[in-house]
Amino acid sequence: MAYTKLEVKNLMSGHQDKPFEGKRILVTGGTGSLGQVLIKRILSGIEGLPESVTVFSRDEAKQHYMRLDFMEKSTATDEVIYENSQHRLRFVIGDVRDYASVARVARDKDIIFAAAALKQVPSCEYFPWEACRTNILGAENLVRAIAENDLPVETVVGISTDKACKPVNVMGMTKAIQERVYIDGNLRAPQTRFIAARYGNVLASRGSVVPLFLDQIEHGGPVTITTKDMTRFLLTLDDAVDTIIAAVKSAKPGETYIPRCHSANMVDLARVLIGDRDIDIVVTGIRPGEKIHESLLSAEETTRTGFGHEGYYALHPMVPELAEPVDEPALVGEYSSDTVVMDPDELARFLDEKIPDVIGQRYLES
Repeated sequence: MAYTKLEVKNLMSGHQDKPFEGKRILVTGGTGSLGQVLIKRILSGIEGLPESVTVFSRDEAKQHYMRLDFMEKSTATDEVIYENSQHRLRFVIGDVRDYASVARVARDKDIIFAAAALKQVPSCEYFPWEACRTNILGAENLVRAIAENDLPVETVVGISTDKACKPVNVMGMTKAIQERVYIDGNLRAPQTRFIAARYGNVLASRGSVVPLFLDQIEHGGPVTITTKDMTRFLLTLDDAVDTIIAAVKSAKPGETYIPRCHSANMVDLARVLIGDRDIDIVVTGIRPGEKIHESLLSAEETTRTGFGHEGYYALHPMVPELAEPVDEPALVGEYSSDTVVMDPDELARFLDEKIPDVIGQRYLES
């Protein structure tokens, strides 16, 4: 039976302070940069201590090293594998592209974080169908498994990206459709709350621009940028996890939670990271599928956007069965990375606060 709006409100408020307490949690793509930080936060008990957390991914090597890291072991022994089911943190090999393995791993879970994705923009351009299989079919398999098997899943959180807003590349297009698949899940499996979190470039995550720049600097340069005008939203992995948890606590069925964050010009970012070293910056030209500026909310979407938990933006779904009117939109006009750009001094302070072990102190002292 579908929840009424009052029942959904009561369900969320009942778990708002400790949403993970006693829950069986699944993280698809849990070996990724975001997945590992999210799992550490979950296991910390700050939001309630779960009964279990299951990592579901297809990379056995990443699972192996993640298992050792979380168990604080330097070498592998038999019990690392054989006692897997006895620990709060568990590991399952599988692929979101495979319906049967998704249905098996989801059958006894309360909360599911859907973080599995193909996310490298150029790779998705050259292998678009592979991106569709992971980012779209993977979401469909999860919704289908819950709907067709009446699984008692309470909440599914889809992890999205700013590239899903006004998409111009395959990665963004598949993520935009993924968002819609999860919204549709609320109609197909109304006993489950399907929500999403959408955010921008994550500082120092695998494949992001900061590690690329730092690696180029370490090797003496040059630092490569695609265009001098390019801007990107910036936030840390912890900021991303904060957004996801805020959505779990308060998002209504079909809503997408979006953080309020700053952005930076990529030339300024390169200069701050270089500091006073004699390293050149080279413009290489736009890569396949790249935008000059990213958007977290389009002008059309802002008419459906209000404020959510703790000031996050809450994008309401478009379908009338789930839509709620927004009396006064939280934003007027597009929420674009070229509208909230930090100046170089602000950027240096921001980086020194957010990722002080890699950063901007050189710029502040020069």
